[in-house]
Amino acid sequence: MRSRNILQLGLKELYSLKADPVLIALIIYIFTIAVYAVATGMNFEVRNAAVAVVDEDNSALSRQMRAAFLPPYFKPAVQISARDMDSALENGDYVFVVVFPPDMERNLLLGKSSTVQVNIDASAMTQAGNGAVYIQQILSDEAIKHLLPGKQLQDFMPVNVDVRKLFNPNSESRWFNAVMQVINSITILGIILTGAALIREREHGTVEHLLVMPVRPSEIMLAKIWANGVVILICTLLSLLIVVREVLAVPVQGSIWLFSAGALLYLFSVTALGIMLATLARSMAQFGLLVIPVIVIMYLLSGSTTPMESMPDWLRWFMQLSPSTHFIAFAQAILYRGAGFGSVWHLLLLLAAVGALFFSVALLRFRKAIINMG
Repeated sequence: MRSRNILQLGLKELYSLKADPVLIALIIYIFTIAVYAVATGMNFEVRNAAVAVVDEDNSALSRQMRAAFLPPYFKPAVQISARDMDSALENGDYVFVVVFPPDMERNLLLGKSSTVQVNIDASAMTQAGNGAVYIQQILSDEAIKHLLPGKQLQDFMPVNVDVRKLFNPNSESRWFNAVMQVINSITILGIILTGAALIREREHGTVEHLLVMPVRPSEIMLAKIWANGVVILICTLLSLLIVVREVLAVPVQGSIWLFSAGALLYLFSVTALGIMLATLARSMAQFGLLVIPVIVIMYLLSGSTTPMESMPDWLRWFMQLSPSTHFIAFAQAILYRGAGFGSVWHLLLLLAAVGALFFSVALLRFRKAIINMG
């Protein structure tokens, strides 16, 4: 291979990208507006959950508990009747309906136990799980304050749990979503840009021009990979440093240079995958339909949204063939936990091995496609 051919062909790719305003707009949108929208719009914690109260006790304690549902976790509690509870949940008016039983305060003052019923619309899965824990804590705290002034719940617990959260002390989903959206953007654009570049040349007839030039298929592929990879890497770093760290105020831990090295290896894999998919498609429409399931699988099953440990064993082993699985583990170690090279070197080796495999398969497919076109 001649490096001059790779350089010149790569510059041609950059000029082709410059002449495509739709792709440029897509790149800018994905690394700016999309990152901000996903980071601020997808919340895993409880925010402004709608709560209703069926107060059959109508005591000072029940009113105190009802007043304890405060923003930003909950909206002010609304009192409803028992006969409206089922319809309110079925209509989705409230996520939680808390029922205070008759004589609740009286039984507690007499030393008897009392049961508070919490009905949850579990179709709001995230709020249902976390919100139930919050409500239990609130009701227990308010009961202790009312019955034993000056005391706290932990004073009566046989074991006190001291929770210390590392790397994201407040469990803010924005910190997680912002970084993961940048990683997913690399996957999406790495596949789309290189594949679209090959499809575009085939539709415009410029592949035939390349066939009569003294260039090899590997040189054509490497030119597309480095040109599109450089564009994506620059946009990734700008998005991390400006959108994520400055605009969203999300701390970016670890070495940016080490992350860039891993991103280059990952881009080598996904851009080769994009070329391979483009050789299987006959038009841009077919390529788009082929890309959708691949991106969805890499997005959902690579560990960015679902922990790998929760997957079936066969699926977890199968996803080891995906470069996104190793890159997400690498990026989380660097950007979340500030890991050094000693902790992630094996992930770099896995990325290099998977990238070499993808490039080899894509090169075989590309050579066969060129022969068919010739």
